[in-house]
Amino acid sequence: MLAPHRVVIAVFPDVDLLDVTGPAEVFAVANREMSGQAPYQVLLAGPAGGQVRTSAGVRVVTDLTFDEVGDQVDTLVVPGAVDGDGVPVIDPVLVGWIEETVRHAGRVASVCVGAHLLAAAGLLAGRTATTHWATADRLAADHPDVIVDPDPIYVRSGKVWTGAGISACMDLALALVAEDHGERLALSVARQLVMYLKRQGGQSQFSVPLWQAPAERRDIDELRAWITMNLAADLSAAALAERMRLSERHFSRVFRQETGSTVAAYVEAARVESARRLLEGTDESLERVAATSGLGSVETLHRAFRRRLGTTPAAYRRRFRIAA
Repeated sequence: MLAPHRVVIAVFPDVDLLDVTGPAEVFAVANREMSGQAPYQVLLAGPAGGQVRTSAGVRVVTDLTFDEVGDQVDTLVVPGAVDGDGVPVIDPVLVGWIEETVRHAGRVASVCVGAHLLAAAGLLAGRTATTHWATADRLAADHPDVIVDPDPIYVRSGKVWTGAGISACMDLALALVAEDHGERLALSVARQLVMYLKRQGGQSQFSVPLWQAPAERRDIDELRAWITMNLAADLSAAALAERMRLSERHFSRVFRQETGSTVAAYVEAARVESARRLLEGTDESLERVAATSGLGSVETLHRAFRRRLGTTPAAYRRRFRIAA
């Protein structure tokens, strides 16, 4: 068995709890999905031994002090914390430890406002980075040498990864698992965590969720799930109405009432979402992406991307392609 990948997560007073436990759970589930192997060893490191009180009032227990971490760090995860005014907390002791530890780390990833700590440690100079949308302007103002992009869920720049607000820590950790062990394992972990779709870094912090809250009618929910699994099928209003055993007019009215969208708009959004994932996670040709996502032709793919994302499929892939 290979030596486990050592993940060290920094913890300190008032750290955001989910920033710590979210990535830890992703790595733990990855271990379970690896058929008994232990690819990840997750350790919590703090300024001193013992308990650390998080922002939620829940206490976590450190495995190591900062001084005990040493030079065996494959992945360093740096969560964040804010004070009572929502200002990111910058602890000079923590910043100094990050500066020292990152020299030995295979990669470093910040979660949420942890990006402010990486910036204070000089790790983001000249790099593109993201953080929680509420502190992005502050990060840009405090560190003009950082190219701050407040939109993506996470950004990779060499061995430095930065993640967006709070729950995006799960998406960031899944991306790290994908880099280490491939997309298949990452998707298995996402399924176990009931993360319906593993969001890629290119998705916006503010993207409108395609999969909305459950509809009042269960049959419409079931139809939406069926649409997702059959994007290359005939998904015209007429075909879907026939599947639902309703008149086209009545079906269209019910669908819009339950989803807030026309059938055509909903189907196109679902197909574009599928195309985005293929462009981000595969090297499939545009012809294949168009066919698999149900958009049919490259011309239709281009029109849909222009209309919904304001860019071309090729430009989208260049910006958001993740490592295979």
